[in-house]
Amino acid sequence: MKENNKKAKVDLVSKADHSLLTCTGEWSLHSITDAAKKLKTAIRQVPDQSRIILDISSVSELDSAGTILLLQFINAAERSMNEIDIVGANKKHQIMFKMYKDQIHDKPTKKRIDNILTRLLIKTGKTTLSSLNEVILFVAFLGESVTALLFYIRHPSSIRFGAIAKNIEEAGIRALPIVALTSFLIGVVIAYQSAVQLEKFGANIFIVDMIGISVTRELAPLITAIVVAGRSGSSYTAQIGVMKLTEEIDAMKTMGFNPFRFLVLPRMIALMIAMPLMIFLADIMGIAGGMLISKLQLNLSFSEFIQRLQNVVDTKHLWVGLIKGPVFAWLIATVGCFRGFQVSYNTESIGRYTTISVVNAIFLVIASDAIFSIIFTELGI
Repeated sequence: MKENNKKAKVDLVSKADHSLLTCTGEWSLHSITDAAKKLKTAIRQVPDQSRIILDISSVSELDSAGTILLLQFINAAERSMNEIDIVGANKKHQIMFKMYKDQIHDKPTKKRIDNILTRLLIKTGKTTLSSLNEVILFVAFLGESVTALLFYIRHPSSIRFGAIAKNIEEAGIRALPIVALTSFLIGVVIAYQSAVQLEKFGANIFIVDMIGISVTRELAPLITAIVVAGRSGSSYTAQIGVMKLTEEIDAMKTMGFNPFRFLVLPRMIALMIAMPLMIFLADIMGIAGGMLISKLQLNLSFSEFIQRLQNVVDTKHLWVGLIKGPVFAWLIATVGCFRGFQVSYNTESIGRYTTISVVNAIFLVIASDAIFSIIFTELGI
């Protein structure tokens, strides 16, 4: 019977304006098992944002375990926005509460905010450092490429014409069908959408101006570059990545072969040669698509379309699109090869860097196209 009286007990009485929680017995390590369960039940029964009176006047003994348990209950009550008053605490109880309060009591909301801010700052710092490191590595890659190109210029016999021709076939000739189809469909879409609006104002003939200038100057180079970035740029990354994964590049270095002269420059030169030719084909197919829709939708004959095209579309618009080709090709080839050399020694990184390569190449192509537009507009071209 005496042993039963020593056990820690909890009684909850709910009243109109508050809840009375009475603690009795010895709140020590060996006697608080049942009390801990009852405290958890009590915190669920007490309504949120209500007043709680915690009476510990009948607690005969209070050690560190009991103190921590009561402080945890107080914290849980405060998190539920309850107002809690502690009554009946003697001098010993007060000393125990004061001793452990700073270690147990916390402010969850503030701590959570601190954690979010800390994680945000850490993530921002890591992203910034990673971006700076990427820029440094890219600049170093450009330096290696320029060095290899200078070697080509000083030693023309070292130029790998066979590899360049093969890459022209892979990146250029085999890409012609998809480039031609994509450009033709773009011409169809532009002509169809424009015809609906121009027909309302009886300005059918001006569809030739819109198609001729927009396709040759902007759409054909941009669409061709995006298709090539997704096709050839990703291919460069995957090819070089697999060579690095299988340690072929390390073997080349061991045998004294420069990977930039053997792998990077042939791809770069080949794509810079092939890109203007693909853009020229894209110009033809885009205009052909627009001419077909003009015939079907606006009853504009092919001869009228071609005659108007010769009168309104200056040769400079064609050259503006063609000039962009080598620059776009250089960006795509450089990014594709750069990401290929970044592939680590696992298969997962091949897919990761191939995706990054395509995204980076398309972004740089669009950004450089915007810069070209600003420059040509300011020059009046």
